[in-house]
Amino acid sequence: MNANEPREQGNGGWSQFGDTPPSAGGFPRRDTIIMGHPAPPPPPPAPARPGISTRQKAIAGLALAAMALGGGAAGAAVATAMQPDTVAATAAPAPASFKQAASTLTVSDVAAKLQPSVVMIQGSTGEGSGVVLSADGLVLTNNHVVVGAGQGGQMSVKFSDGKTAKASVVGTDPTSDLAVIRAEGVSGLTPAQLGDSDQVRVGSPVLAIGSPLGLQGSVTAGIISALDRTLTVGGEQEQQGPPGWGQPGGQSAETTTIGGAIQTDAAINPGNSGGALVDAAGQVVGINTAIATNGGSSGSIGVGFAIPINTAKQVADQLVNGGKVSHAYLGVSVTDATGDVTGALVRQVIQGSPAAKAGLREGDLITKIAGKPVDGGDTVVGQVRGFKAGQQVQITYMRDGKTSNVTVTLEEKK
Repeated sequence: MNANEPREQGNGGWSQFGDTPPSAGGFPRRDTIIMGHPAPPPPPPAPARPGISTRQKAIAGLALAAMALGGGAAGAAVATAMQPDTVAATAAPAPASFKQAASTLTVSDVAAKLQPSVVMIQGSTGEGSGVVLSADGLVLTNNHVVVGAGQGGQMSVKFSDGKTAKASVVGTDPTSDLAVIRAEGVSGLTPAQLGDSDQVRVGSPVLAIGSPLGLQGSVTAGIISALDRTLTVGGEQEQQGPPGWGQPGGQSAETTTIGGAIQTDAAINPGNSGGALVDAAGQVVGINTAIATNGGSSGSIGVGFAIPINTAKQVADQLVNGGKVSHAYLGVSVTDATGDVTGALVRQVIQGSPAAKAGLREGDLITKIAGKPVDGGDTVVGQVRGFKAGQQVQITYMRDGKTSNVTVTLEEKK
């Protein structure tokens, strides 16, 4: 499964570039964060099922603040398909201290430990955040931060001590929305300690550290609300840009589907993108990437999402060592199942692809991948992107009313 494996468009169809993208809704002041547009009307009554249906689309804002010459901010809109998972939990206020999870560190301790390792990324048209990977200036961030902040080749990094340095792009991977940049002429930086995102649990306390709305070094507290979310980010249609934004109007941002995302109730706002989601031990477990709101009014409560650090580290290593990222390839075109059936309907199997070799056929209904439920076509996209080329994955599907399992050996996207 890759960028060349879309859902089909048309009635009941889909592509990985989403349905008709929402409008960005203008460029509000920093104190009026309007993310997305009014929510769609509720779906017709249906049998109650746990989780969030793929047809319930939230409007999310990429955490990227765009700067006008006279001040102000722009929140880029993204369509976010939040898939149900088996480990969701109701968000609750974070504990006042992290000592319940880490015997020696308080919230203040964790914040003080990580702030020197989180930077602000600035450019002529935008700003975001980044996480220091090496003492000589390697910084991990989101691809959409680099695209927004680096237009015209002008980009700089601002450190927690107030010092700044010019920065250049080492490599980008739009598919995973990750990038690595290098702060030039620096040494002795404090690399962040990277944790193991496979070990995080719902309900665990976390901090989000970054530069929301240009406020460098900001810290917010919360918990991990859910795991294994699937997000479709990007694809918004720019209506009007502030001075310095580039070509105003008619610009459709690149879209990608991210699987396995971490959901958190720690406050994340435009400018947090590329910053750190940190656990109670002071280890980075995610890269803050997107927010979703319940509508377009100011004051809407948002939900934050982060790319798991295990995924981010894998991509970053490939960008640093070779500049090219390998992505797994399945070889099917899928669309959402209709009616009361949950899953992804196979509309086409590419000849000679891993799916074809494993025996998948047009009309099969994929219900699970590696034991995890599939709620729709975008879930297939997101989950497959979380695997490596050469990895064997079990796919559960229905054919003629019978459930079967098949093992697919994923290949590298050519």
